Amino acid sequence: MTPTLILIGLSSYFLILLCIGYFTGKKATDDSYFLGNKQSIWWMVALGMLSDSMSGVSFISVPGAVFKSNFYYMQVVFGYFVGYLAIAYWLLPLYYKYNLTSIYTYLDQRFGVVEQRTGSFFFVVSRLLGAAGRLFLTAIVFQKFLFDPLGVPFFVTVAVIILLILAYTFKGGIKTLVLTDAIQSTFLIGGLLFTVVALLNSEVLSSVGLMDILKKSNHVSIVNSDFYSNSFFWKHFLGGAFMCIAMTGLDQNMMQKNLSCKSLNEAQKNMIATAFIVVLVNVVFLSLGAVMIEFFTQLGSFPEQTDQFFPTIALKYLGPAAGMAFVLGLSAATFSSADSVLTTLTTSTYFDLLGLDKNNNISGANKLFYRRVLHGLFAFLLLIAIMGFYKYSSGALIDVVLGLANYTYGPLLGLFALGIFTQTKTNPIGVIVVSLIVPLLCWYLGNNNFVSNLIGVNPLNLRYQFGFELLILNGLFSFLGYYATSKIPKSL
Repeated sequence: MTPTLILIGLSSYFLILLCIGYFTGKKATDDSYFLGNKQSIWWMVALGMLSDSMSGVSFISVPGAVFKSNFYYMQVVFGYFVGYLAIAYWLLPLYYKYNLTSIYTYLDQRFGVVEQRTGSFFFVVSRLLGAAGRLFLTAIVFQKFLFDPLGVPFFVTVAVIILLILAYTFKGGIKTLVLTDAIQSTFLIGGLLFTVVALLNSEVLSSVGLMDILKKSNHVSIVNSDFYSNSFFWKHFLGGAFMCIAMTGLDQNMMQKNLSCKSLNEAQKNMIATAFIVVLVNVVFLSLGAVMIEFFTQLGSFPEQTDQFFPTIALKYLGPAAGMAFVLGLSAATFSSADSVLTTLTTSTYFDLLGLDKNNNISGANKLFYRRVLHGLFAFLLLIAIMGFYKYSSGALIDVVLGLANYTYGPLLGLFALGIFTQTKTNPIGVIVVSLIVPLLCWYLGNNNFVSNLIGVNPLNLRYQFGFELLILNGLFSFLGYYATSKIPKSL
């Protein structure tokens, strides 16, 4: 597929999003920016959550990771399913009961402003890094196949992409994102299915069927029974459940769309539908991974990095139609995650870190100005974070993104668990100290190579390999730390 065709497809895609942003941003108010006027349709939110939760990391890294990790990622996905149900029947009722715009306002009402800002801070760090990692992966693909041949530097590529995202989200906020994310999920599913069909019908694989490939593949085992492995079944399953609760249920980026639904019942229907859709789509992603391995086996050579499996096949071997489907699917998966994060980071900072919604000394016009400055500021920080990934990251990015979440979401799990399951009143100083020490302790135990290389310090090297269950340990240590430093009410 030529760079010109990729550029035409990408430009057309962004033009659609810009038109939607223009029309939904007309007469936009704070209520429409933050909660879509509480008029979002549940099935549209559910459809949009697919592209938001999958992202470009899933679109590229999950199929490629089959080469080294078999179908073990399905263990995590099964955990996700349980996590979505927990969110639907445990967290969403809590958020609707308090009529929240930012979910971290609950921490203020339950504990105090320090806890609210602590929760918001960890969300901001987590989502900024996660969105940067997802967007970085897509930018690398476009850089290799489009912008390098045109002589465009990587920094310029990323800057232009972020400016385009900024353009269609700047005014409409959640009202715009619910519609654009639903459209992007349609592109994601369509692009994925079209590419899989084209791959199976390619000259290399035309003589074999999907079931034949899966039957003879050595990479389709789902359950890992090795206790010491970081992909041991219960580590992945339980880690996936808590990862979903933390990265979706305790994440303003994911919950803000749910809070824009008309009622709790509709938000719960959205969450349950999302649980089933995510399982089915990941089955397709992993099956694609097995098919790609067979494709490269027949060719007799493999790309150096697993993250390059999918783009190499789609853009070099399958022709313009499949290449365009891949470009649109990847764009949808990535930009859905990146565009919403600008709005939700702005929301959390506006409400939780700065408390602008409560400041009656600031006029409505000035509040609008501050909101737009924050939106632009996070676009700039996203650019800086992506350039950091460009310099330091290596390997499958799905491991980097989820690995970082093991540390940054632990304090959120601990704080919300303390608020929901106890009557304890926290000690603000204790909250700050525990929130800093526990993630560092878990990093030392977890041996995360990306963090180690970044700060130049090697962690503890244990025979036992921590997987996603490290997030559970992080949350548990945080919970115990907050409880140990808390002030118990006299009435108890």
